[in-house]
Amino acid sequence: MPKRKKKEEAPRGTPGWMVSWSDMTTLLLTFFVALISMSTINPGKFQQVVVGIQTVFKGAPPSVLSGGKTMSPEPLITSNPGIRRELIRIKQSAKFKGKITVKEVPEGTLISLRDMAFFAPGSARLTTAAKEILSQIGGIIIEHTTNPLKIFGFTNDIPLPPTSRYASNWHLGAARAASVAYFFTHELKSRRARERAVDIKLGRFDIDRAYDPQRFIPVAVGEKAIIAEKQNLKIERDAKMEMEKSKLERGTITKEQYDSAVSQIMKEYVNKVSELRAKYRRIDILILRKGESM
Repeated sequence: MPKRKKKEEAPRGTPGWMVSWSDMTTLLLTFFVALISMSTINPGKFQQVVVGIQTVFKGAPPSVLSGGKTMSPEPLITSNPGIRRELIRIKQSAKFKGKITVKEVPEGTLISLRDMAFFAPGSARLTTAAKEILSQIGGIIIEHTTNPLKIFGFTNDIPLPPTSRYASNWHLGAARAASVAYFFTHELKSRRARERAVDIKLGRFDIDRAYDPQRFIPVAVGEKAIIAEKQNLKIERDAKMEMEKSKLERGTITKEQYDSAVSQIMKEYVNKVSELRAKYRRIDILILRKGESM
């Protein structure tokens, strides 16, 4: 009689396909639990989750061992479409076109207001034009974020007269930053209290929280920033003059040509310094990311 084939014994333990299936269902469950937990979506937190997932798929998962923050916080302007739309509308208006720039920096979102007479020379008193643009920008960034706001006070490099009430441009820069913060917390707050009286009365808008003085951080820059840029212009000017001097010594140009070249170099330098001083007729407002050091 032919021998019967022995039945092949099934391998002991859980089949391999079942392990994979179990892992997949667990991951799907975790994913849907995360979706449910974010049913009221915080754009910033949601973006952090997206950044984390993208980082993992790029092969560089966040780790506490690498130091620093594990996720990049979402830029404030892009995380709030309302803020972005309103700022773009103001930027593109005929009155303020070319006077407002918005960019992301490591600390947060930096809004620069420039090329306007925000203050009279040597003064920290805001002009009418300055108050107009600060009212429009302030109403958006103050009432639609809860982030701390750094305000930077600039001056140019021209020394203050002996009769000035400020001991230095550094003091004047501090006063200018404080003037902007005071305008927000007093004048603008009073105006918005009248304009939004109904919302405040019905409890839809907490004006004291929005315009809390603790949110505003005046920072004195003074003439430090412009002096650094002016020094670069001087180095460039001196290098050009040295080159012309070298040409004169080698006899490749005449004394008249040398004098003409030096005169042109000095003229260009003076024009660039003038443009630089115009650039520092500015106010910078930095919307700090949550968790950034104040």
